[in-house]
Order: sequence, then C-alpha cells, then structure tokens
Amino acid sequence: QVQLVESGGGLVQAGGSLRLSCAASGRTFSSYAMGWFRQSPGKEREFVAAISWSIGSTYYADSVKGRFTISRDNAKITAYLQMNSLKPEDTAVYYCAAGWYAVGSRWPIRPSEYNYWGQGTQVTVSS
Repeated sequence: QVQLVESGGGLVQAGGSLRLSCAASGRTFSSYAMGWFRQSPGKEREFVAAISWSIGSTYYADSVKGRFTISRDNAKITAYLQMNSLKPEDTAVYYCAAGWYAVGSRWPIRPSEYNYWGQGTQVTVSS
C-alpha cells in the first residue's frame, strides 16, 4: 500500500522559511515524479514543483521559481520542498503526490496526472 506522509508545515512570518518533507513508502518510485501542490480555500489545487525520482531533474511553477527548491533523498525515499522568502499568498494546504513520469516528456502539472497523494500539511504565512 502506497503511503505519502507530509510534515513540516506551520506558521511563519512573511520573508521566512519552511521545509516540507514527504516520506514515501509502499512501492519503488524510480519511474515516478514527486510533485508538490497547494490549495487555499475557494481555489483549485495548484501545481508548485516536481522532481524526477530517477535523475533528480526539477520543474517549478513561475510563482515559486527562485524561492522554492524541490529535492529528494533516494535512500530515505523522501522528497523535500524548501520554501524561502515566503509571502502571505503562499498560505495554503500543501500536498505531495506521486505520478508516473517518463524523463524528457512533458512535466505532469495537473492533479489528475498523479496517482498517490498525501494528507496535506498547512502552511500559513503572516504579513
């Protein structure tokens, strides 16, 4: 049974930093991408970043490029999202997800392209 468990959310002031973790288990992810999404009340789930498990290549939404960094630790089967220079508009529930990905193909940025999801972790940025 595949499980994705997020941690690391919390309350931070604007300009601060947080690091989210996503611990994965239940299958091998070598042909998968790990993605981070976020959702705030009344809005659709929004793509944030993705990483290829096999080669570590990354892809970011324009809104977070230069501020957020996605990474993974293959030995721990854990993905991370380092968030710096946080803004109030980054406030949301953050979800990690895993979906099949062929290196070199179009990056999966739609929620429907991901098969497995974590439960989410709240990130609140105060102004």
